[in-house]
Amino acid sequence: MLINQLLNAKGHQVFTATPDETVSSITALLYARKVGAFVVADRLGRVVGIVSERDVIRALAQYGASALERPVQEIMTKDVIVASLGETVDSLLERMTDRRIRHLPVMEGQRLAGIVSIGDLVKAKIAQAEHEAHTLKQYIAAG
Repeated sequence: MLINQLLNAKGHQVFTATPDETVSSITALLYARKVGAFVVADRLGRVVGIVSERDVIRALAQYGASALERPVQEIMTKDVIVASLGETVDSLLERMTDRRIRHLPVMEGQRLAGIVSIGDLVKAKIAQAEHEAHTLKQYIAAG
């Protein structure tokens, strides 16, 4: 399955933040939106980072409660690993596992086209395996 197909089923919505938003505001948004990460984009819409629950925890451990008043640009992951629409679920699962990351922004050229989580990819693999098992059962039953 291609990432484009997954996003067409899941949706292309991506929650973004600006680099100057506070960590406190981002934690409230992560909670309210029930997501694990926000893509950080500059005023021109270019992806400049990603901030996840892990980044927030790391900042709290490092700076204590004062981390909440820092701008997101101080704690975000700046070297953003991205995916493209034409990649496969399998290739992204491998990349995310190898690099120990849970969220990948999906780009179409320079435009942010969506975001996938490790959970999205695992769900897609399970659905694919269930479909294949069902198809095989039907084939065997038809004799």
